[in-house]
Amino acid sequence: MFNKIGLIATPGVEAVKTTLKELLSYLHAHKLHIILDKNCAKLVNIDNCEIFDASELGNQCDLVIAIGGDGTMLRASHALCDFNVPLLGINLGHVGFLADIPADNISKNLDDIMNGNYVEDIRFLLNGQVLRNDKCIYEDYALNDIVIQKWNIAHLLELKTYINGTFVHTHRSDGMIVSSPTGSTAYALAGGGPVVQPELDALLLVPICPHSLTNRPIVIDGDSSVEVVVTTRESDNARLAIDGEVKLELASNDRVKVSKKDKSIKLIHPPEHDQFHIL
Repeated sequence: MFNKIGLIATPGVEAVKTTLKELLSYLHAHKLHIILDKNCAKLVNIDNCEIFDASELGNQCDLVIAIGGDGTMLRASHALCDFNVPLLGINLGHVGFLADIPADNISKNLDDIMNGNYVEDIRFLLNGQVLRNDKCIYEDYALNDIVIQKWNIAHLLELKTYINGTFVHTHRSDGMIVSSPTGSTAYALAGGGPVVQPELDALLLVPICPHSLTNRPIVIDGDSSVEVVVTTRESDNARLAIDGEVKLELASNDRVKVSKKDKSIKLIHPPEHDQFHIL
């Protein structure tokens, strides 16, 4: 079913190199066409593989395997956003909500998947825009979450939240997490948000350490548009993070708009995949 296999990995962990070598051995034994991203290529000495930048793998492969943890899966999802290519994760991280194949059971799981015995899981993405003086200065997308967070200060941010253009509240906190259902088991969970089934069409708004007894996490319709305005008087005390990576310093009166993106990521899981068991 899958013939051209792309591999993505993050260097720096010895276990990644060991797992990559085992995976390459499996793929070669099954006479599959292997394409490495440039980080993978740095980890192994191998001549009979093509090498591409991660952003090009979606154009070259019919399956991409990410070796690492959920962070590696997030980076891979960004590379594959514009392509309808399934993504499979081998877990070397802590929990494995996204990358759920254990490194000590690669052969058995891959046998199932290569024979078409797997679970397909479609996850929608978030689109985020930052508007400054009514001009879009930054745009990106996320699989897990888009976060407005404080930095370099000890006091709280002041934020205004709107849903579908309707004012919801002004609150003082350490920031705001706007999460997809996929991200409900990530930063949003640590912030006290609910666990949401990945199949649900919903968005989560989770304030970070709000200075209020009534400002609680809320779940809204997935087709909603969320706007968070930074109303803190001082500039450069807030920043924008996309899937855990800081992207931009925010100024006073910047508006962060979040909505569902018109593209999705297709994940592949082994047949016994159980989200609640992982929890």
